[in-house]
Parts: sequence; C-alpha cells; structure tokens
Amino acid sequence: SSSSFSSFKNSFQLNSEEGTTLIPLQKDARKSRSSMISASFNFINSIIGSGIIGKYLIGLPLSKQKQPIQITYFFTLSFMEDYSIILLIKGGNLSGTNSYQSLVHSTFGFPGFVILSGLQFLYPFIAMISYNITIGDTLTKVFQRIPGVGPDHILAERHFVIILSTVVFTFPLSLYRNIERLGKVSFLSMVLTVIILIIVIIRAATFGPQILPTDDAWAFAKWNAIQAVGVMSFAFICHHNSFLIYGSLEQPTLANWSQVTHISVGSALIISAGFAVAGYTTFTGYTQGDIFENYCRNDNLATFGRFCFGISIITTFPLECFVTREVVSNVICSRDLSKTKHAAITMLIVAVCTSVSLAYDCLGVVLELNGALSATPLIFIIPSACFLKLSSGRWFDGENVIPAVLIIIGLFIMITGLIMSGIYPQGCSHGVEMFYCADANASSTVPPV
Repeated sequence: SSSSFSSFKNSFQLNSEEGTTLIPLQKDARKSRSSMISASFNFINSIIGSGIIGKYLIGLPLSKQKQPIQITYFFTLSFMEDYSIILLIKGGNLSGTNSYQSLVHSTFGFPGFVILSGLQFLYPFIAMISYNITIGDTLTKVFQRIPGVGPDHILAERHFVIILSTVVFTFPLSLYRNIERLGKVSFLSMVLTVIILIIVIIRAATFGPQILPTDDAWAFAKWNAIQAVGVMSFAFICHHNSFLIYGSLEQPTLANWSQVTHISVGSALIISAGFAVAGYTTFTGYTQGDIFENYCRNDNLATFGRFCFGISIITTFPLECFVTREVVSNVICSRDLSKTKHAAITMLIVAVCTSVSLAYDCLGVVLELNGALSATPLIFIIPSACFLKLSSGRWFDGENVIPAVLIIIGLFIMITGLIMSGIYPQGCSHGVEMFYCADANASSTVPPV
C-alpha cells in the first residue's frame, strides 16, 4: 500500500547512483566502515576458507568424481552463487531488513526464522570445528620437521596444538566486534592461499609425473556425480555472512555490493579451479580429503605449504565465529551486546567448538550432510523463496524465473545429496603416509587401480 511504502521509504534514503537501491539510515556512526577492497578480502576469505582450502573439501569432491565434471560444477555453482548472493541483498532491501534472519522472519514469520537460525548456526559452527581439526592435523606435521621434535613431543600432539592456536590466535581474533577489523587478516589469508596454490602447481609439475594416474582418471563423470554437488555447495557458501559484510561497506548500495560479489566469487572461482586442476592432475584417484595428506612428510616444500595452510585456516576461523555469535545473540538476546555478553558468548562458542574438535578427528560424513542440509537451502532455496514472496508477479514470469529455477535445483541437490551420502559415505584416512612415499622413485612402483 502507499502508506506502508511511505513509512518504509522514510526509514531509507535513495542513492543517487542506484535509484532502486534502498540504504538503511540507522547506521551506527561510531562503527568504522570498510572499503570495497577490504570487504572483498573478507568475502573472498570467507568463501575460500570455508571450502577451497578447508579440511576435507579440497580433495573430497575430487576423490569421488572425475575432474572434467568438477570443473563444470565449479563454474555452474559460482554463477548460481553470485546471483543468489545479490538476490539475498535485494530481498533485504525489499523487506527493509539488514540481516538474513530478519529477512526470513519478515517474509515467513517465526517458523521461518527458527529454521533459518538453525541452518545459519549449524553451517559456520561445524566449519569452525573442521578448522580446528585442520589446524591440529596440519601444524603437528609442520612442527615435527623441526629438529628435536619427534612424534612424542608435545608439539606433535594435536590436542595441544589446537588448544594453543585457540588461546593465542583464534579466540583473540574472534573477540573483535566489527567484521571490518578483519580486513587485513583476510588479506594475509589471501596471500597465503596464493602461496599454497603456487606450491600445489609446482608439485603438480615435479611430483605428479612420478605417480601413475588411476584407471579412467579423465572420464567425464560417474553415474553418482550429483553426490559431489552438496559438498561443493558447502565449499562455496558465504550467504551466512553476506549481510555482515554488506553492512560494513562505506556505501552499502546494490551497485557496490554487486561489484564486491562479482570480484569475490570470480576470484574464488579462479583459485578453486586452480586447486582442483593442480591437485587432481597430481594424484587423480588417490586424492585425499585434505590434499596435503597426499604429500610425503619429508617434502620440505609441502611442509611450508602446510604451514601456510594452517595459518590461513586460523585467520578464517573468526569470520565464521562472527556469524555464529550473531545468530546466537539474535535468538537469545538483543543484537546490541554489552562487552561482557559479547565476550561471554564468544568464549562459549569457541570453547564448545574446541571441545568437539578435541574429541573427534574425522568429520567427512558430517560435512557431506551439512552441505546437503545446510548449505544447499542457504544458497539456493531460502534467498529465492524470500525474493519470490516479496516480489510481484507469478513464479515463472520475468525476473522471477531464475529464482524459481534455483528452488527446484536446490531441492533436487538436497534430496539426492542426502540419498547418495547414505549410500556412499565418506571415510577418513588422514595421518596415513601414502604408499608412493616409500620410494623416492615411485614412478615405477605405483600400482594401477
């Protein structure tokens, strides 16, 4: 109605460059704002940290399927993700909301709010657990390369390494109140990611020829190729912190956000494709869930890559903690937390994640299910459903066509992903030296598969 629109318009101002973009006026002037470059670093780090170099997600899809279909997945998912991220912010502008939870609450009421809150909490929470496991598995191998540090040394104990990294790095970084403060940390993570990619490419050229490819390594796809989509959806998701990064922009307009999204998703696509091609061409069917498990322990270059890998994961952990804390604060208390409540909730989240990661060391199946149950609805279904509910016209008319198609795709991926995960569950093989490491001249000893 005209009265409701007038009330809505009074709470927002129109940007002169993008007349259709509505910008919240209720900004806290005390909070610093990030530039588009800084926001892009945070966004790229969120995508890359969650999947491209995350534990089990470098090699997990590739070890199950064939390389050509994976490249097709990368490009298709990146285009759909780019569109749905922008669609999500459009829905926020249409409803006058500034968070994923408030968008769903205003669109589908309290039941939708509860479902979204559960999904939005579950994804980053499990991601943080997997990051701690990654840190423990990766840095212990790095420390064992130090003279005098053997398998029985305290630095080779994964529990000690996880606790040490939590106390010294991840918890202090997670205490920041404004996500834009992590811009420099995210830039460091990006630099480390590029270094890791260079190392993987070098080893593809120098170590790959020594390992014979597995049978049918370059077939286009297996019949159950759809199983990898749920995992890769987990790897590419960044919707859970989109509003946080959007709100941190100096000028949060739809035009600026579209540019940040294109840059971030495009950069993540290039990096992920580089890891996929270099990693799979080196090890083909032997590719492990964590690609660094494929390299021999006495490989100094790979050891340096493991070190960069571990530090990069440490710098990504706080981004997921920001989202988890926001969900918890929205559900149990007001969004404007006091310093005491902010620190208490952060400590509780980090402590629970650390405790779980100390008790369990293999989350392959959990991450598969999380990709199908959490990531797929957050990427495909919910943003599209909110936009369709808020927009005028029928589902398959005009600009509503693509959101309607995304809902159908999301339901298909979620259902088939759950079925395939039950039929073909992922195992866990980390910590085992690969057979080709037993002989420096492995080219003549690698048996066919």
